[in-house]
Amino acid sequence: MTVAALGDSLTQGYGLAVEDGFVPQLEAWLEGQGADVDVTNAGVSGDTTAGGLSRIDWTLTPDVDALIVALGGNDLLRGIDPAASRANLDGILSHADAAKVPVLLVGMQAPGNYGPDYKASFDAMYPELATQYGALHAESFLAGLEALENRSAAVAAYMQPDGIHPNADGVALIVEALGPVVLELVERAGAR
Repeated sequence: MTVAALGDSLTQGYGLAVEDGFVPQLEAWLEGQGADVDVTNAGVSGDTTAGGLSRIDWTLTPDVDALIVALGGNDLLRGIDPAASRANLDGILSHADAAKVPVLLVGMQAPGNYGPDYKASFDAMYPELATQYGALHAESFLAGLEALENRSAAVAAYMQPDGIHPNADGVALIVEALGPVVLELVERAGAR
């Protein structure tokens, strides 16, 4: 079974040795759970939801059985209108739906610096689109790190010096938290 991971630098493995990135660690975790799965890295550093939409057709090759969509962080960094991000994610999910490929949509929460209306629109688009398309939903790619009590110690221990991208140990915590819902995605793909 093949799972494609469509995302940005967090998916791509920015700043890490290839084997330490999200995709190889996720594949190893899934295999450790007994899943016979290849995870394909469709992450591009700096990519936005618009970039993901532009790449969806060549990502959803006939051999792809399931899709992880983890995009939106760079939209946030650029202050892109949540309506535009939502339309792009809607397009990605629509393509996957047409290809009958189950999806895990990984969300995130906007910081408050763009105002409460922006935050409300941005935060809501992930669970709403997941419900609309019957996709699985995970609230945050970084949930495994966000769950740690001491944030400053966690950043020091699990992030690269830029404070944005996880180190290999940080990726392991991310995979541990996200893995069970990816396993559910694999099971859903196997049942179709």
